[in-house]
Amino acid sequence: MTSTLLSIERDDLLQLERSMTREWLLTDGLGGYASSTVLLCPARRYHGLLVAPYAGTVKRHVFLARFEEWFQGGGKSVALSMGRYGGTYGPLGHQGVERFELAPLPRWTYRFGRATLERELLLVRGERTVLVRYRVTGQQHPVEMRLRPLLPYRPADALTFENFDLDKRVERLTNGILAQPYAALPAVAITLGSPRGSGPALAPHFEVDPLWYKGIEYPIELARGYEGHEDNFTPGEFHVALESGVDVVVAATLGEPVADPAALWEREHARAVRAAEHVGTDVRSRLAYTADDFLYRTETGRLAVDAGWPWFGEWGRDSCIALPGLFVSRGRAEECVEALAGIAEYLKDGLVPNVFGRARADSDYGSADASLWFARAVRMAELASKDKGAVARRFLPALREIAEHYARGTGLGLAADASGLLRSGSPQLNSTWMDARTSQGPVTPRDGCAVEINALWCFLLAYLEDLETRVGAAARAKELRGRRERAYAAFVDRFWLSREGYLADVWKDGVQDKSIRPNMVIAAALEWSPLTSGMRVDVANCARAELLTPCGLRTLDPRAKAYVGRYGGGCEERDRAYHQGTVWPWLTGFFVEAWLRAHGGSAGQRQFLRELLDGFGEHLERQGLLHVSEVMDGDPPHRPGGTIAQAWNSGELLRAYDLIERYPS
Repeated sequence: MTSTLLSIERDDLLQLERSMTREWLLTDGLGGYASSTVLLCPARRYHGLLVAPYAGTVKRHVFLARFEEWFQGGGKSVALSMGRYGGTYGPLGHQGVERFELAPLPRWTYRFGRATLERELLLVRGERTVLVRYRVTGQQHPVEMRLRPLLPYRPADALTFENFDLDKRVERLTNGILAQPYAALPAVAITLGSPRGSGPALAPHFEVDPLWYKGIEYPIELARGYEGHEDNFTPGEFHVALESGVDVVVAATLGEPVADPAALWEREHARAVRAAEHVGTDVRSRLAYTADDFLYRTETGRLAVDAGWPWFGEWGRDSCIALPGLFVSRGRAEECVEALAGIAEYLKDGLVPNVFGRARADSDYGSADASLWFARAVRMAELASKDKGAVARRFLPALREIAEHYARGTGLGLAADASGLLRSGSPQLNSTWMDARTSQGPVTPRDGCAVEINALWCFLLAYLEDLETRVGAAARAKELRGRRERAYAAFVDRFWLSREGYLADVWKDGVQDKSIRPNMVIAAALEWSPLTSGMRVDVANCARAELLTPCGLRTLDPRAKAYVGRYGGGCEERDRAYHQGTVWPWLTGFFVEAWLRAHGGSAGQRQFLRELLDGFGEHLERQGLLHVSEVMDGDPPHRPGGTIAQAWNSGELLRAYDLIERYPS
């Protein structure tokens, strides 16, 4: 296998409109990241080389956006970097670009006459440090690199402008500078170095020249209906001579200044190459490789999942859906157990947080189903674990707590009604995953009894019945059996549409919402389900006929009056489409599971499903490189939208591959 995972050549890179929407991503394992376009020209406020939360917060800040880079020699000066201002680009760094690669790290090759210059970058795993390596070969004259660090120093979801509160001063270090534009935020140390013994000692010079780059434009922000202009501060400019074939490595860190950037580069680059040496070109291999991008350790050392890059954080529902695929499907069940144990610590009145804070006190408990997804993830971790009994015993108290609180009533309007099924939400509260709102209120009202919440509730009752039986709690098991049987019967009575052959989406006050939505597929996919085998077949067939696309399931039948086929425009316009036809790739995993349970695992069925999953290959090079975007348009050609990388998409596609491989013939 080659360590080059992706390559984009000059002709494709010079298609600027397309290149400005193709984005790479690196993560540091601590909740921070680096990301930009393949031209290293920022198109979002979220783009930057050092974007991280700092001590005492989970909120990410953009500390270093990029370097303004100039390559100077033989009386000429040419740019490597580029920005966008008022609809035009400047400087024109793309003019010399020859190639962009993930090899496996982001690497750019430029050619200026006979000289070839490389730029490559990485994030140090487990540190708040970015390294950028430069190397020139083939030059005829002495050459110098000029680098200006652009320091936004603001929250990743905000913008900044020239102001008088900023401290322009820098502290000089032996091989760089220390800057702290605002006293409330940590300082950044920028140091330069070359490998020892590679020639004369590197002697970078920093010229103090504080100024603001004004009117930087982010076209993706503008297209999404947000403000898309800001100013960036730069404290001055580095001047460093480049020797032929000798690396110059720049380190920017929120920690202690990096004394030897070149040595750190050698260590971390070798680690990155080893991690990628067996990665193939197939979808499964690529997704398995990039799955670690979503995993990180919190300040307390807890193993967590970032729901989606670049703007999500740790979300309970997303994490619990993603965990089995991110861990179990990659043979790491014990880490799945560890992550679930960390989530269990946040349980409050039976609820798992929708959005995690640093502790329960500052977490948001706005999801009616996160706890139910938690139970499903526990079951999958148990099935894959070496010590199934230990896993079951470890999480049984948490599962009991969830079931007890849900049954008697907890937040979000959650409670079991007389039938034994769950109701949740209110006319003004969407507590299911279809939770988009506009100024007019919920876009997809689903208060009452939602089909997937009750399918998951039935699953939890069946799982608890099984667990109590295994631990010898016969009385508990008998009581749960009665509750499960009542819930199963009520589920079929309320949701099954015998004439139409599929499940209603919501039941409320005796009225069925007969919209064809993918939530019914979850009921048909679960290990324990109220559905008969024939019902599973009908639901799977309906989903294939009405909802399936090459990149996931639509959230609404295209024939419905409320269907919106394009996800785009401003915030309200996008929210009106979010769950009204927009495609969500994570649902593919449940379609695959439902199809296998309905139709079996014959060679023909496996081939059909495998071809569906392999079809994501083109998408992995379309927006977020080697990742699957959050959503796609419901209408062809299914343009990507939302985040550039979404944890539950990767997790569910990996789980689907595993299901196809392991499902009995």
